[in-house]
Amino acid sequence: MKKQILSLMSALTLFAVNGAFAGSGHGSASEIPAYYDAELFTIQFVEFSEKAAESLLEHNKSINLIFVSDESLPGGAPFVAVIDSVPGDEFNPLWLEVEIEFTTGHTPRQLFSDDEVEDAVASGEIMLEATDEVYWCPVVGPK
Repeated sequence: MKKQILSLMSALTLFAVNGAFAGSGHGSASEIPAYYDAELFTIQFVEFSEKAAESLLEHNKSINLIFVSDESLPGGAPFVAVIDSVPGDEFNPLWLEVEIEFTTGHTPRQLFSDDEVEDAVASGEIMLEATDEVYWCPVVGPK
């Protein structure tokens, strides 16, 4: 396990040195809230470049999922991202963005866990669309 972590850290360092991160938001400027099992966490949210993302998706089979929605909640509040893992739960700081779209007749609402996301898909309330965007999202801590 220690070998895998060191290998991942080396790869991330190499990506960073070679300009693999698409955006310039680093540090606390890139922190966003995200729910995991109804608990609010703070995560860093830094996108990999298209080329790096393609390579990561091709070679890494343990990428986690981050569920997002561009649809506003009633009253105009933004949808808070939902993550499917935290440290200690098969965590990997690499995340594939998955878009949530509420289906016709379903009012957008906040989902609080990947289990709720799965249930909403099964009931037809939402549809999911995986993007080709990969993010480096270490969990900073509980909000």
